[in-house]
This record gives sequence, C-alpha cells and structure tokens, in this order.
Amino acid sequence: MEMMEGNPFYLLFGGWRWLPKMEIDRAVEWNGGDDGGNPLSSLLFVLILINQCHIKGFSNMFEHEQLFGGAWLGAYASLCFSCGYFAYDQLDMLLYRLYSGWIPGILVHHLILLVCFTLALHRNVTINYLILTLICELHSIFLHMRKVRRIAGFGDAKSRMVKVEWVLNWTTFFIARFGSHILITYKLVADAAKFRKGIELPLALFGMVGMNLLNIILGLDLYKAYKREKNERKCQE
Repeated sequence: MEMMEGNPFYLLFGGWRWLPKMEIDRAVEWNGGDDGGNPLSSLLFVLILINQCHIKGFSNMFEHEQLFGGAWLGAYASLCFSCGYFAYDQLDMLLYRLYSGWIPGILVHHLILLVCFTLALHRNVTINYLILTLICELHSIFLHMRKVRRIAGFGDAKSRMVKVEWVLNWTTFFIARFGSHILITYKLVADAAKFRKGIELPLALFGMVGMNLLNIILGLDLYKAYKREKNERKCQE
C-alpha cells in the first residue's frame, strides 16, 4: 500500500479512492474506476476519424467493406489499447468494489465490449465498426469532469461552471453516445445481407442492443442526477 501511494502515476489515476468517502451517484459511477484512459482515448478516436475522412472522404468511410474488413490507420492499435484499458478497468472496479447494485451497468458495459473487442481483434474484422462505437467515449470526458468536480467538493449547482458542464454532458450524451449507437445499429441492420455467414453479425447486433439499453439506463441516471442538482439549486435560492 505504501509503495503504491508513493507512486505519482498511481496518485494521479487511482489515488482518489483513498480520499474521504463521499456520496457517489450512479451517473458518476458510470465513468468507471480508472480516470486516465477515457479522455485520452476519446481524442485518439476522433483523430483517427478526422484523418480517415481526409483520406477517403466522408461518404466513402462508411461503406460496408471499409467498416467490416478494413482497418483505418491507427484503428487496430487503438482497439488493442482500449481492450486492455477496459480489461484493467473491469478488474479495478471488481477489486475495489467501485460499483453498486446486483447487475452494475458499468460492469455489463465493459463485459460486452471485451467480448466484442477480443473476437474482432482475433479475427481482424469489424475493427472500424468498433472504433465508431467508441466515439461515445467523448461523453465519458464530461462524466469524468463531473466525478472530479464532486470529489473536489465543487458542487455549487448555481455556478456557471456546473451549468456549462451539464450542457456539454447532455449534448455529448445525445450526439456522441446515444445518437451514434442508434445509427450504428441502423447501419448493421441495413447491411445485414452483406455480412458473410458467421458469428460477426449476430454478435454485433447483440452488442449494440446491449449498448443501447445501457445508454437508456445511463440517460435515466443522468436525468435523476440533473434533477437532484436542480432541486439543490432551488433550495439554495
């Protein structure tokens, strides 16, 4: 314990666990146990998409052959990194019990991703599809900001910073997470006939149905957290 607590990397990415305990709502919990990977990986995925859009053009990026059998520049390595990150984060949350409930959404989320990622990397298919699903990590940046703010004790619901944070939180939730996953599910259904026989399409559809259900649960948790902070603001007034 002493060796870990003296490690600057540990203090930066994991040391917040040893701060005094505070009430952590389910919306905060959804960001997982580790705080360093999500923001960095989110920016990396965006750079991959921007680069590919520049090379192939926006419309050509989303052809079935590109999404199923291809791998954009940096996509395979990024997926390997993300797979390791989610595996570490899953183990971290299990070891330190950074979850609540009988069926924690964040653990189910990571399990679905790990199954899909591992098979895709092993068979070298649907790499670009999975990179698209990870655009939702842009929303995780603002879940992360919310977690850090609450841990640091900046919870004044009347402050402009909190209001801006909520605007960004909801915007990225509906565009980067909920909207993008709905569009990916639609693309899978529309291109179902183009998939070869095998486990790839059933697993992809299963994974996206699971992700969309988890997105609905996360949205409800966010709404409850938003309403609670809004009521706190009214009480302060």
